[in-house]
Amino acid sequence: MRTLPPTLPDDQLATLLREGEERAFDEIYTRYWDKLYYIAHRMVKSAAVAEEITQDTFMLLWIKRETLEIQSLGPYLAAMLRYEVYRYLAKSKQAEEIEQSIRYEAAPSVSMDQEIENRLLLEIITNLTNRLPEKCRLVFQYNKLHDRSLPDVCEELNISPKTAEAHLTKALKIVRASLSNVVALLL
Repeated sequence: MRTLPPTLPDDQLATLLREGEERAFDEIYTRYWDKLYYIAHRMVKSAAVAEEITQDTFMLLWIKRETLEIQSLGPYLAAMLRYEVYRYLAKSKQAEEIEQSIRYEAAPSVSMDQEIENRLLLEIITNLTNRLPEKCRLVFQYNKLHDRSLPDVCEELNISPKTAEAHLTKALKIVRASLSNVVALLL
């Protein structure tokens, strides 16, 4: 692995990143971590969440490095971060709605239709994930359906965190695309 000069321009770093140069990724991480963290923290008002979102942004950058068309690195990373914040906020809202529906399940006011819809959705997601390659399916099901942390999943399946993240990203992409098709058919 070659050493990169600390003054290498962003456009050259982006080119090296696309070629899979880990040192370029390290330099981008060093240059932009604090800036992205600050933006995320301003948006979500939580240090732990801002850190997680910033890490997810860099993970996504590395995973998609070969296909990204980066014109200007700083604004591109800021846009990636904003999308990660939006995904987090949407997921949080969804989690809050699920939590509320679980609280209401104890009450008799939960409609039978809602319960049937929830079970149908879970069955659809399970069927979709059963079509995934084995490791990809296991990572998704353990992490998302069984609510296990990614490090626990890595340990159980004896895979690296990057491999687990790649499997999870692939599974989420396939499930989301398939679910959008199913929802379109239902509506």
